[in-house]
Amino acid sequence: MLSRCSVYAKNSSICCSHIFREVNGKILPARSYHVLSASVGQKEHRRSLGRHPAIPVASVMALRHASGGKVTTVADVMPEIPSIAAIPDAPAVPAAPAVAPVDVLAEGAEPTFESIGLGGWSPVGMVQQCMEYLHIGLDIPWWGVIAIGTVVVRTLIFPLVLVAQRNAAKMNNHLPQLQVLQMKMSEARQSGNQIESARYAQEMMQFMKDKEMNPLKNMIVPLAQAPLFISFFMGLRGMANAPVASMREGGLFWFTDLTVCDPFYLLPILTSATMYLTIEMGTDAAKLSSQNMQTMRYVLRALPLVILPFTVNFPAAILTYWACSNFISLVQVGFLRIPRVRNYFRIDPLVTHKAEVLPMKKKGFVKGLQDSWTNMKITRELEERKRIDEISFQRAGQGPIVKTYKYDPTKPRPPNAVAAKKR
Repeated sequence: MLSRCSVYAKNSSICCSHIFREVNGKILPARSYHVLSASVGQKEHRRSLGRHPAIPVASVMALRHASGGKVTTVADVMPEIPSIAAIPDAPAVPAAPAVAPVDVLAEGAEPTFESIGLGGWSPVGMVQQCMEYLHIGLDIPWWGVIAIGTVVVRTLIFPLVLVAQRNAAKMNNHLPQLQVLQMKMSEARQSGNQIESARYAQEMMQFMKDKEMNPLKNMIVPLAQAPLFISFFMGLRGMANAPVASMREGGLFWFTDLTVCDPFYLLPILTSATMYLTIEMGTDAAKLSSQNMQTMRYVLRALPLVILPFTVNFPAAILTYWACSNFISLVQVGFLRIPRVRNYFRIDPLVTHKAEVLPMKKKGFVKGLQDSWTNMKITRELEERKRIDEISFQRAGQGPIVKTYKYDPTKPRPPNAVAAKKR
């Protein structure tokens, strides 16, 4: 097998052209090398180079094939050799970025709430800041901080508890008169007599005004306590989720870690039990054993059992606050039942009414639901009847006049009809 290889040197004006031959797996040159002087105006010289290895060259200048006499120069192949731009200098090594100084905590110190994303001036943030001050400034364990915070908050709303208790005592003592007016108003509403119903409603409002009673005052304590409870709930949940490292050892007794749920489920059970006792003894706003609170009492009795499956997954910090709040409610209810305490705070003593004296007899839970459903049906039927009457009246006013007489009284009657009537 023959192959041709040509190598050219521009600077030395060398043209090397030779053919290789493969013999027994080895490649051997089969033709001598020639040197070609391609300088303009000079003679062409050839010199045999023998069978030496190929001479390395720097660049290609010209080529002449052994089989032909034509010479191909570099200018024919590449008319213009592009110039290579100068290689720019390497860029300077950028300076290392400045590293912010890292705060190093002393041994036993705790990071601030601000550094872990807690605190602030929102209601939740202010609760967290107050707890941080009590824990860091006064060196109080976290369970004590939660208990102190609960006592302080419940003490602040204690005047509202007194207002609700005074109002509840007056409503309980005047319950027979209120029930009489309620029965009259319900009967008038069921019979469709809106005038009588409005009159009895006005009479009831005047009676409560004279006796300084208002049903809305019983809702003061729940409305005031709701935002406080939500703030504590979200604040403690944020502290447990962060988590605050010191809260992992800030518990008490069996719940030493306040960032996780109670492993023995005793705190959820304790919370539900204290809530049930508070409902049975009486809330901060009213005594639920009164006749006018029977339906609400049945609903609130089921509340501790309903929330129990949800509270088992709450962190121990939240349940600690909740249990403390329930214990304070129990203490307040028992404290305000003492006669001397009631006299000191100008709360009227509760009058116990016998069931025979009350106009509205005591009903069971099922009977009360049936009566409520019946009253709702009657009210809905009355409203539907009123709506139909309004539609009929509107159609009668806008539509054509309906003829309800035999002869038009505005027109003279025929004489035959008058004569027939006289006969």
